[in-house]
Amino acid sequence: MTTAVQDKGAAIVTGASRGIGAAIAERLASDGYGVVVNYAADAKGAESVVSDITGKGGTAVAVRADVASEGDVEAMFGRATEQIGPVTVLVNNAGAFGEAARIDEQHSDVVARLMQVNVVGPLICSKHAVRAMSTAHGGKGGSIVTIASIAAKAPPEAAGAVPYDATKGALVTFARGLSNEVASEGIRSNSVSPGVIETDMTTPELRTGLGKRAPLGRLGKPDDIAATVSWLVSPEASFVTGSDITVSGGL
Repeated sequence: MTTAVQDKGAAIVTGASRGIGAAIAERLASDGYGVVVNYAADAKGAESVVSDITGKGGTAVAVRADVASEGDVEAMFGRATEQIGPVTVLVNNAGAFGEAARIDEQHSDVVARLMQVNVVGPLICSKHAVRAMSTAHGGKGGSIVTIASIAAKAPPEAAGAVPYDATKGALVTFARGLSNEVASEGIRSNSVSPGVIETDMTTPELRTGLGKRAPLGRLGKPDDIAATVSWLVSPEASFVTGSDITVSGGL
């Protein structure tokens, strides 16, 4: 373990095997954190991210955990502490879209799983992050960043996205409320609301519709979100908590 990693501690990034999560993991590693690259199913993708980080001299470990399972999450935090050091950053990035269908055609089991991954998961992860970081629990403080979406404020014209939009609205509210609970214990909580970002989860409808209408004239890139997260967890944002940062190209 390098001195830099010992100083900054461990950053857990959920859903980090690809897309936005992978970009965040790589950026935080370059900032000097030891990174837990969390994944649920894509072990190959997670190991590839770890290889990219370690190949550049960084510290990272891939850890499988279903964020909606408290046992998995508790074990993930344990591994982070044992293999890297005290957890000082949590990025709640893991998420699912659900099914593209009108609300009157949604399947209740799919909606329930969507809520478990997108809402319950970040709550469980944040619970364990607070236990690890809070000065009330003997920690040294830290930062929690929750990845929401502009869909929380202005739902895009994507068919069947109502349940997904609702989960992202819940995350913005959660991050704001959490900031009030733990600010006095050395923890800052913020959310980031991306616009249309170029990932494999972005539908052609969004790419050709809402994405092209952004005033900046382009789709966002995962690195755009990673840079925002990097700033939010840094000392430069030490007076920022309870905020939702929109990164949407002007949408």
